[in-house]
Amino acid sequence: MGEMFGTDGVRGVANQDLTPELAFQLGRAGAHALAHQRGGGSTKAKVVIGRDTRVSGQMLEAAMVAGLTSAGADVIRLGIVPTPAVAYLTRRLGADAGVMISASHNPVPDNGIKFFTSDGFKLPDEVEDEIESLVVAMADRSPKSDGLPRPTGLAVGKVTDYAQATEDYVKKLMGTVQETLQGLRVVVDCANGAAFRAAPKVLTRLGAEVVAINTGSTGSDINVECGSTYPEVVQAAVREHRADVGIAHDGDADRVIAVDENGKIVNGDGIMAICALDMIDRGQLAKSTIAATVYSNLGLKAALEAEGGSVVVTKNGDRYVLEAMREHGLDLGGEQSGHIIFLRHNTTGDGILTAIQLLAVMSRTGQPLSALAEKMRPFPQVLQNVKVTDKAWETKPAVQAALAEAEAKLGSSGRIFVRASGTEPLIRVMGEAPDSQVVDQAVALVVNAVRDELGAER
Repeated sequence: MGEMFGTDGVRGVANQDLTPELAFQLGRAGAHALAHQRGGGSTKAKVVIGRDTRVSGQMLEAAMVAGLTSAGADVIRLGIVPTPAVAYLTRRLGADAGVMISASHNPVPDNGIKFFTSDGFKLPDEVEDEIESLVVAMADRSPKSDGLPRPTGLAVGKVTDYAQATEDYVKKLMGTVQETLQGLRVVVDCANGAAFRAAPKVLTRLGAEVVAINTGSTGSDINVECGSTYPEVVQAAVREHRADVGIAHDGDADRVIAVDENGKIVNGDGIMAICALDMIDRGQLAKSTIAATVYSNLGLKAALEAEGGSVVVTKNGDRYVLEAMREHGLDLGGEQSGHIIFLRHNTTGDGILTAIQLLAVMSRTGQPLSALAEKMRPFPQVLQNVKVTDKAWETKPAVQAALAEAEAKLGSSGRIFVRASGTEPLIRVMGEAPDSQVVDQAVALVVNAVRDELGAER
């Protein structure tokens, strides 16, 4: 994979890193790469494009649409919709690709561009590499002769608006559950983002009494002290409204964090445990197995194994979770952050879909979220970041010796995980075991060794 595309598309500060010029080039390069994948043909490529509420979304959408249509692709604008809606509507509308303009849970100034294939999955690495190489090549050419075709006349792409985008997505979500949500009072925090229409609408139609908060659409306050990264907001609202459950999404609604009736947070691990155990009980979880990352709590693995299930562990990132799910034929996987994939219903993490699956379990069992969450007992977990001048911890014998001693202390029921940050001068040390004192001691061993050998302050 090149440097332009991260694990979740192209991101940066809008109009500085992610400029309209770059968006235009990504549109042209993307249309060309898609045509190459399709093998040409007499029909034009068709691309759907959605965005979250950020102010910069309109600027980047306009540039992206110009780039796509200048290369001959027809564009269907979906307006403000969640990222998973783009993945679904790409398939439903028979498009060759989908584009989402969003920086998810990132701050207001940021934005991003993410591509989906015709079947709703993220682009393969080789296609991202092709797009990136085309964009890089454009920098060495004049705008009028960037090396890509420039159709004229009727061959230029057309633009249409699809007003039914949210409605289609809501109907799809409703079709994934059989239960009514009547009798449940639900607080939903929309993070002033892409969920502001769809989330309250689907919950209301399923029969819940809905208290919707942070439903702004101006984009000036997306993710600002609200949503899944500020769960204390929904915690307070649950207590204020005496709700049965709270749901908090991020800016593009591909994540969800839940809060029980007592105001206690149930994160992605807890949600996966509840849904997976319910699916095992009903014989609906493929291979009685889910996929989760190395950062998921060991309590998730223990909860599933107690009921005959198992967990496939992946590298950090939803891309790797999805790869494992497809490789092993699984239909549930996700991250502790609340980015959860129900593959039989959608091809990417879907916060609203996950929320209604969780609420359906509550409705079907008649149990409060607090009782359901008790089925997973999280192991004590400690994460410490050590500021360093050198991130090559693997080459230091003293660090390796401390790691071996920590692993012996934790035994087979615990684990310790060390990795260098990809973006900051930090070494992250995470320990986990049933005994919190043992975890503290094990992490301290490794942290002290890292600090002695590599620390910025010695």
